[in-house]
Order: sequence, then structure tokens, then C-alpha cells
Amino acid sequence: MEFPQQQKPAEGKITYPPGVKEITDKISNDEVVKRLKMVVKTFMDMDQDSEDEKQQYLALALHLASEFFLRNPNKDVRLLVACCLADIFRIYAPEAPYTSHDKLKDIFLFITRQLKGLEDTKSPQFNRYFYLLENLAWVKSYNICFELEDCNEIFIQLFKTLFSVINTSHNQKVQMHMLDLMSSIITEGDGVTQELLDSILINLIPAHKNLNKQAYDLARVLLKRTVQAIETCIAYFFNQVLVLGKSSVSDLSEHVFDLIQELFAIDPHLLVSVMPQLEFKLKSNDGEERLAVVRLLAKLFGARDSELANQNRPLWQCFLGRFNDIHVPVRLECVKFASHCLMNHPDLAKDLTEYLKVRSHDPEEAIRHDVIVTIINAGKKDLNLVNDQLLGFVRERTLDKRWRVRKEAMMGLAQLYKKYCLHHEAGKESAQKISWIKDKLLHIYYQNSIDDKLLVEKIFAQYMVPHSLETEEKMKCLYYLYACLDPNAVKALNEMWKCQNMLRGLVRELLDLHKLPPSEANNTAMFGKLLTITKNLPDPGKAQDFMKKFNQVLAEDEKLRAQLEQLISPTCSCKQAEVCVREITRKLTFPKQPANPFLEMVKFLLERIAPVHIDSEAISALVKLLNKSIEGTADDEEEGVTPDTAIRSGLELLKVLSFTHPTSFHSAETYESLLQCLKMEDDKVAEAAIQIFRNTGQKIETELPQIRSTLIPILHQKAKRGTPHQAKQAVHCIHAIFHNKEVQLAQIFEVQAIKLLVRWLLGMKNNQSKSANSTLRLLSAMLVSEGDLTEQKKISKSDMSRLRLAAGSAILKLAQEPCYHEIITPEQFQLCEQLLIKFFLDECYQVRQIFAQKLHLALAKLLLPLEYLAVFALCAKDPVKERRAHARQCLLKNISVRREYIKQNPMAQEKLVSLLPEYVVPYMIHLLAHDPDFTKPQDLEQLRDLKECLWFMLEVLMTKNENNSHAFLRKMVENIKQTKDAQAPDDPKTNEKLYVVCDVALFVITNKSTACHLESPKDPVLPTKFFTPPDKDFINDKDYLSSEARTFLLTGKPKPNPVLGTVNKPLSVTGRRPYTKSAPLEAGSNLSSNSEPCSPAGSKGSTWLSEPGSHTGGFGHLEPDRPFWKSPQEPSSETGQASGRKWDAGAPPSSTENSVTCQTTAAPPPAVNKPRRGRPPKSLAGGGASSAEKEGGGAGRGRKRAVPASDGTGTPTVEPITIKIPKQQDTDAKRSAPQRQMDLQR
Repeated sequence: MEFPQQQKPAEGKITYPPGVKEITDKISNDEVVKRLKMVVKTFMDMDQDSEDEKQQYLALALHLASEFFLRNPNKDVRLLVACCLADIFRIYAPEAPYTSHDKLKDIFLFITRQLKGLEDTKSPQFNRYFYLLENLAWVKSYNICFELEDCNEIFIQLFKTLFSVINTSHNQKVQMHMLDLMSSIITEGDGVTQELLDSILINLIPAHKNLNKQAYDLARVLLKRTVQAIETCIAYFFNQVLVLGKSSVSDLSEHVFDLIQELFAIDPHLLVSVMPQLEFKLKSNDGEERLAVVRLLAKLFGARDSELANQNRPLWQCFLGRFNDIHVPVRLECVKFASHCLMNHPDLAKDLTEYLKVRSHDPEEAIRHDVIVTIINAGKKDLNLVNDQLLGFVRERTLDKRWRVRKEAMMGLAQLYKKYCLHHEAGKESAQKISWIKDKLLHIYYQNSIDDKLLVEKIFAQYMVPHSLETEEKMKCLYYLYACLDPNAVKALNEMWKCQNMLRGLVRELLDLHKLPPSEANNTAMFGKLLTITKNLPDPGKAQDFMKKFNQVLAEDEKLRAQLEQLISPTCSCKQAEVCVREITRKLTFPKQPANPFLEMVKFLLERIAPVHIDSEAISALVKLLNKSIEGTADDEEEGVTPDTAIRSGLELLKVLSFTHPTSFHSAETYESLLQCLKMEDDKVAEAAIQIFRNTGQKIETELPQIRSTLIPILHQKAKRGTPHQAKQAVHCIHAIFHNKEVQLAQIFEVQAIKLLVRWLLGMKNNQSKSANSTLRLLSAMLVSEGDLTEQKKISKSDMSRLRLAAGSAILKLAQEPCYHEIITPEQFQLCEQLLIKFFLDECYQVRQIFAQKLHLALAKLLLPLEYLAVFALCAKDPVKERRAHARQCLLKNISVRREYIKQNPMAQEKLVSLLPEYVVPYMIHLLAHDPDFTKPQDLEQLRDLKECLWFMLEVLMTKNENNSHAFLRKMVENIKQTKDAQAPDDPKTNEKLYVVCDVALFVITNKSTACHLESPKDPVLPTKFFTPPDKDFINDKDYLSSEARTFLLTGKPKPNPVLGTVNKPLSVTGRRPYTKSAPLEAGSNLSSNSEPCSPAGSKGSTWLSEPGSHTGGFGHLEPDRPFWKSPQEPSSETGQASGRKWDAGAPPSSTENSVTCQTTAAPPPAVNKPRRGRPPKSLAGGGASSAEKEGGGAGRGRKRAVPASDGTGTPTVEPITIKIPKQQDTDAKRSAPQRQMDLQR
């Protein structure tokens, strides 16, 4: 074998390491391998400092580069030789022992070929291959090739070899040595040729990238490591291709845009000089070329962590200009890019917004569609990525002229709503940001297109209130959704339910026609129903054919009809509806026909008529939510609504559902909750509840009697006292629910008619037409007949009670108007008084209670004339002790109010005849003289009743003798006895009764007061309407009481009156501490300052009528403050009756205005044996207290002051109604100034 000329040692002999024989082609391959291994070990152990060894083995180094070794067919030999050569380059560095360029080229090509052995990591020789790579990389042996002219061939071969052998089995060290080897060539060389650059870039092309991912990673890391050295080469390459259009410079020219994308992803600095060239390409006249550049830049700008838009603003602005490109695909590509850009670079949203706005109005449907997709995709990833303006573009496109665009916009908004509002995936702020979506989607239901309506229904069922949720969660979504909708959205939702219900009705009518025998008329009717149904389905033309086919299937398949009937049944539950839809769909499915438009059309119909949301369970869940809102335990605030809004909207929701699903409401629990709503103060809530009863309560009367009994009085009350809308709905409700509607409505109308008459008369304020007289006769007749004017006994007792109360209240109203009071004759006044007293004895507790309140309030406000106060005298005949106490409390309060008013208003001195309480005595005497029970003037029992009635009033008036009022009373009675009854002056019996009453009154006054015989300061003024003027020629000095009668009245056993001690306590306001300080003594006040209130411990009840108010100021007006009223307790004699706001058995509750309740107070009076005037000594006072405690039975604990008696009858004095006096007045009263005298004659 011939070798080229090479450097030899001086001796011309090859020296081998010790123990190694000569290596020639004469020995076998195995022996060659054996000897080479020893040589390899020798070179491995040598280092660069072994100068002697280097010189010794120089010939061997040259020998190893001979053709025998470089072209040896044995791979083991070649590997060992390559390892030796690598070590030789290491040992002799920096000068290689080989001076021939050709030899160096052959050697490095030989070594490069051996590196292919790195591919098999499982080979036994892999460690030697790795040693070879490591040695080459560490020494940078290939750098010797820079001196060779054709070194590029070696480098290209090396790079291709390394990129081809790299695989997943290599560890990090292999990749690191490869990178060190290649990077040193790139960074330390004068430049990178295009062929060498192609060997690197080819691994970035998508096709190669997918074949060898490790080679791609190696190239990527290599480029990133050598970015400074290789950038100019890359720029030159792209400049040749992009600017000069020389695609022949490289085989990779056609992949230039893919390479730019990959290089930008590796390191943007690799393309610093390339980006301006892309701006030039964006302005190309070739649309396809612009499209390619736009696609590239879209990827570069939209890449995660890309700063290209900020670093190269001119390129970014030039790219944005392509949104307005004339080429449709370019605009479309720009719009698609926007989605990734919004997701990865929210800061660029502002720049994109204006261009997307223009494209949202693009004439191309596809571009408008993709604008929506772009915004929605970004919004679904993170709602903060899209601003309100971008969402507004989607909102506009819900009204696009193309169905595809509208559908995409609506579905996109629905998905956003479900994600952020329903599931709250981004918190309340995000939900608030898109809270308008629900309203906007429902507004689309107003569109004429049936496709829009069907899509809204689908969105509502799947996204807004998903039917797949559990019932409670589903109804909670619906409850709060309805509360948050705007009025137009509410109307749209109501219309949607209405249309679905209407379609269910059409299908039900179609099924009913199938039950009839076949006929021409029947077929015509079916065809008409089918036409109407198809108008509610998409594409009515095709739908008509499909519905005909479906109708034919229904006629032939009885089971299918049964399933459809169950689906539209009012009692069908949501779960049953799902089963029915599934069964019907299964029967109409044809396996051999995957695309079945007939089945799709039937599904549309079934989706519209199936009750997927509302059934009895759902209504019950809604009612429970409403109850929680009423009770204040619901999550209203967390859901963004106030409790009042939740209650009102919840009732409105139930009202709407009561039209479409009335059967689902029929349960006692639901109706009881609605009854609670009827009692709320919100007018809208009550009105909605009434309408719900109207729509759903057809079976209440027969199946739920308890609900009926509670509902009737409430409806009556709403019909009479509710708002006009409530009254209207209440009348409709009565008409719809009850069978005896005529009786129910007649009672309401009678009451309203009474009110109408009274209001009309009060508005006229004159009696020129004599209408007041006829009205009074009508009201009197109604009271006489106890509420049943027709006397046909067709009215229930409760209704009669209401009519009696209405009539009595009307009389009181008319009596408060002066012009009508003047026309009331004495006969009518007596009838009124007799009728008024009936209310105190009425069998219905509420009638007594409400009328007593009305009478008391009118008198306390000084609205009724003084003569109506005389009715309290007749209350003494009430057999129930508690009711007598009630009446006496009213009397005390009214007298107190009048006295205070007189004291605090100087102008009142001119109207003493109508204000001074003592002037009630003439009216009382006249009233008792005409009492129907007073028929026998000399009957002892009737005389005793007269005495009790007179003393009931006089006891309060005679509590104190200020200004000699006792003498004034005696003088007044004596003057009456000198007159005649103006009602019948010539009737001896009438006058006799009048005089008998006067004598009894005088008897009571003289026996109860020792000061009555003094001289009266003034002559009393008698009402001429009831008494004739005194006749000077007539002197009546006859005594009309026999001695027996006087003895009986004096020593007999009159009716016990223990109530006097009971009521001698100050009236208190509920929840307040009673004000017990006595008012200072002043002229005109008959209340004793020495009276003490009874001990609360001695009370067996509580006060019936509480104090109308604490008068901290003067009575400058004629209407004192409105009283406070306590809750009622039935008198002890009427046990078994309910307390609180409940009615007596068989009587309906009163209205809210009149539901004033009263409580009783009763206690036995302390026994006092001997009366004493003035304040007793301390010793006597103490003794009196002890005896009172003993005789009183120890009603209360603690020390008590003795109750002074007014006279010998054993009747205690009366504690006044204590009223707060202004501070200045209280101070003045304590001064010892002379008391102001009262002119009793005025």
C-alpha cells in the first residue's frame, strides 16, 4: 500500500508502546484490534507535557493516519484509530503532527464518519464513541480545519452527522458536547456559509421537526447560544429571499416564513434585521404574498411572551392596517389573529378594538362571524381580556341580518353568562360586568324570526336556568334571575312562557281531534291545527310536511299518542317530561338514516312543549324561597337584590306561572304562603297574590276548606279597602273561586255603597236635597235589622256584622259634620244613641271593638258633639264587668281631654256649652228618659238601673268640686225639672219620665256630695233642642220619687260595681312606663290630685283602651294625637274566643285599619268604711292603708296609700288620666297664684 509523503522520525522506524507489536496489514483484524487497544490506552494516558513521548510516538501518529487505518473495513479498527487520532490532536495541540491539508481533511472526515456510532447507545462500543465526541469537543479539534480551504465540507458533514444521530436515548452530556463542538465552529470561524446554515435551519422546518424532535431542540439551543455570530448570516439569507427574491440561494427558500416563525420563537434577536423586510412584504401588491406575511406576523405578534409589538411599533401599525385590506382572506386572517393576541397580550386590546369595530360591520358574513368568535373565545378564557367595547360589538351582532352571525353572538353571550354569572367563576365584579347579557338575550324574543325565538328558548333552558340542575338549585336560579331582569326582559320571558303554553294547547287540541271518529270536518280541523303549529317551528315550509307526517304517525301509533298526552298534561313533572321526550324520540329514530330532518323538526316541537322547568315541586321550591325572603333568611343581598325586590318579583313570577301552570299551585302549603303575602303592606305584592289565587284556586272551595275560610275575609277586605287594582282583582277572584259568588259580592257592594253615600254627603256639606235624611233612615233601618235589610236570612252572621259596623261607622261620620248634625232630630238622636249602645252589646267581638275605637277617637279628637258622650251612661247596664271598665276608661279619657283643652286654649271659654264635660248631663237625662227599657217610672228595678247609669257618668264628673261644680250640676238638674221635654211637651207620661230621671239625678248628687247645696256660680244653659224654655208660671216642686223608692235606692242592694277600683289607674302606652304624676290643681278640672292609682298586682286584666298620646304641648288644635292601642283579650265572660287579630268563631277579621284590639283591666275595689274629705292625718292614713290591705285580700305586695273615699257609699275616688303638661305650665301650677275662675254659663 502506498502512502503519501509524510513526516518521519530520524531513525525512520515506528516506535510502538511497550508490549505492542508492529501493526501491519499482515495480521488479522482481531490482532489489529488487540494491539490498537493498547495504543489507545497509551495515548489516553499521555498529556501535552510529555515531550519525550510525543517525539517518541510521532512516527506512530503519522502511521495511524495511513490509508490502511482510515479505510479499514473493520468498524472496531476505525473506532480505535479515531480515538487515537483524537488523542493525538489533544497531545500535539495546538500544532497537529499532520502538515498536509489533504491528510487533515481525510482525517476529520474519517473522524466525522465515526461519530455516527453515537446513534446506538446500547452498543458495547458506545463509551468509546462518547469518549471520541468528548475529546473532540473539549479540545475543539475541528478548529484546525479553519486553515483548510474546503473546511466547509467538513463542517457541513459534521453538523449533518450530529443532527442525524441525536435521539431520545442520549443524555444531557451527549447533547452538551455536540453543542460545544458545533458552537465553537460557528463562533470562532469567520462566518457561516449558506450550506452550513441550511444544515442547521432544516431541522426547524415543521416536516423535519416532527420527524426528529431532538434534532430540533439541538438546533434551537445551538442558535440561541450562537445568536450574536449567526444573526448576520440569517439576515443575509432572508434578505436574499424576501427582498431580492433569490429563492435559488437555498433549498429552504420556500420555507422562509416557517423559519422566521421558529427563529422568532427561539430568540427574537435572530431576526433584528429581518423584521423591517417583513414590513416591506406587507405592502406587496400580491394578495397571496400579503396573506402569507400576515399569517406569519399574526403568529409572531400573538405568541406568548412576544414583545414584538412594543419593540417594533412601525411593523405593528403596518400589520394593523391589514385589518382593512382589500383582500378578504387577509382581513379574515387578521380577525382570527386577534383572538390569540387578546389572550396573550391584553395590553394590545386597545389597539385592536377600533379595527375589530370596523370588521364587526364588514360586508363579509364570515368576517363578522369570526369577530364574534374571536371576542367570545378571549372572554371565555378570561373576561378581563375583553373590554366593554368589544362585548358591545357582540351585543350589536345579536341583531345581524344573517342568522349564522346572530346565532354565534347569542350563543357566545349565553356561554359567558353561564360561566361568570351562573357559576361565578371570576367573582361578583365579572358577573356585574356582563349582567346586561340576560336582559339582552331575552330582548331578542321580540324579533319576528321564529329562529330567534327558538334559540332564546334553548338558551334559557340550557344556559340561563339549566334544566339539568336539581329542582331547588334550578328554582333559585330562576327566582333571582327574574328579580334582576329589566321590565322589557320580564315581559319577554312572560311572553315566552305564554307562547309555549299556547303551543301546548294546540297540541292538546290536536290530540283531542284524534279521539273523534274520522270525518271530513275532523280532517279540516286537524289541518288547521297543523298549520298553526308549523308557524311556531323553524322553516314553516318544510315543517308543514314534517308535521303532516308526524300527525299520520300519531294516528297510527296509540302508544305514541299516550306519551304525547302525558307530556302536555298539566300534572306532568319535569322528570316525566324527560322520559316522554326520550321515548318519543326513540320511536321516531331510524338507524339507517343518521341525518333525519323529520326527527329534528319533531325535537323542536317537543322542546317547546315539554315542561322542563315548572312542575308542582318547582312551584313549592319557589314558594319556599319567597318565604325565606319574607322571613329575612334568604340570600337576597348576596344575589344582588333587596328583600323587598325579591318578594315583589317572586310574587310576579308566581303570578305569571299561575297562568301557564295553574295545576302546579294546588297545595295547602303553597296557598298558606300566599295568604301571608296577602297580609303584607306592599300593594304590588298583595295584588299579585290575589291574581295567583284567581288563576289557580278553582278547587279551593271544595278541596281546601281551611284555605277558603281564611281567604274569604281577606278578599272582602281587599275589595273594600284595598287599592283600585286590588279591589278589582279581589272581585275577580271571588267570582272565579266561589260558587255563592252573588252573596259574597253583594255584601262587598253594600258596604262600598254605604261608604259612597257617606263620602258623597261629606263632600256636599249641605242638605239642600234632603239626601242626608234618607241616608240616615237607611242606616237606621240597617241597624234595626242587624245588618239584614231584606230580612230574608240569606246573609251569614259575619257579613251581617260587617254591615252593622259599616252602618254605625257611617252615622258617626255624618254626625261629625255640623250641617248634618243640626238636622238630626231628638228622635233620631235617641235612635242613634240606642243603636250606638247596641255596639257595646253586639254579639260580634270585632264589631264592639272597632266601633268603640271609632267612637272614642272621634270624641277624643273633639270631632263629635258633646251629646254623644252621653252614650257612656248606658254602658252601666252592660252585664260584663270588663266592658264596663272599658267604657269608663273611654269616659275618663274624653273628659280629661276636654278639661285640658279648655285650660290650654283661652278661646275655648266662648264654647263651654259644647266643651265643658258637665254639659253632658242634660243630654244624659234626656237620653235616659227616652230609654226603651224605662217604661214604668215607679218600678224599683228600673229606678235602680237609672241610678246606676246616672252614677256611671256623675261619679267621674264629681270627682272634684272645683269652682263649686257640684252645685252647678244640682242647679242644672233642677232647671231641667222646671222645663218640659221638647220632643213631646204636652205628653204627661213623657214629662213624668223626664222628671223622674231628674229626681234620681238629684238624689244621687245630694247623697254623693255635701257641697252641692251651695250657691251655683252661674245658671246652666240647657239645649233648646231637647228642652222647652223655662216657664215663669210653671213651678215644678213635686217629688216624683216615693219614700219607698228613695229607701230602696239608698239602702237597697244595687248592682255591684267593682269595676271602679279596677280602672282607677293611669292609661299607659304599650312599651312605655306610665306617667303617674298628677296634674296641678287648676280651675275647671274636676280630677282629684289625691287619688292614687291601683296596684298593678291587683289587676286581673289589662287596659282595653290606652292613652291616645302624651300631650307634651298645648291643645292648640281640635284633634289631639292619634291614640296607641293594645292587643285584645276577650272578656272573662266570653271565654273560648281567640285573642290577638283572630276573629270570633264565625266572624271574619276586620281590616288592617280597624283591627284595633283592646285589653281588659279589672280588680276588686278596696273597701273603705268611712268617707273623709281632704287629706287624712298620717296615723289615720297608715291605718287606712292597713285595713284596706286586709279587706282587699292582699292583692299586691308592698306598702300602699289608703284610697280616700268620696262619700259614705264606699265608692272610691277616681284616679285621673294623667297627661303630660308643658314644663312652663307645670312650674306655674306649683306657684300659689289664685286659681282662674271659669264662667260656667258661657
